[in-house]
Amino acid sequence: MIYFVGIGAALGSVLRYLITTTIKKNSRTIWPTATLLINLLGSFLLGILYGLSTIKAAYLIIGVGILGGFTTFSTMNVEILGLIESKKRIYAWWYISISYICGIILSVLGVIMGNMVK
Repeated sequence: MIYFVGIGAALGSVLRYLITTTIKKNSRTIWPTATLLINLLGSFLLGILYGLSTIKAAYLIIGVGILGGFTTFSTMNVEILGLIESKKRIYAWWYISISYICGIILSVLGVIMGNMVK
């Protein structure tokens, strides 16, 4: 099973890289749009997966593997520090607030949708 989690994490990381580079190439903002979208989407998808009450193997592969590799808490924190160091503290606080509040809301909505589907 551990191999499937690893393969899933690799796939999630590649997806994150592709989305991040595409967004950064087409955006000229200091706002960390790519990481925010990735983390919010990951929260929503993980909520759906949780709400579906999938079997343990599927949860490990998709939830822990793919979505674990896809989302990135560490990158978010480095981006927050970068905003603070560049004296853009208001952006940092908005980023923190949106990431956590919307992440929780999207997770709950995902759980609700997952429960509706199953």
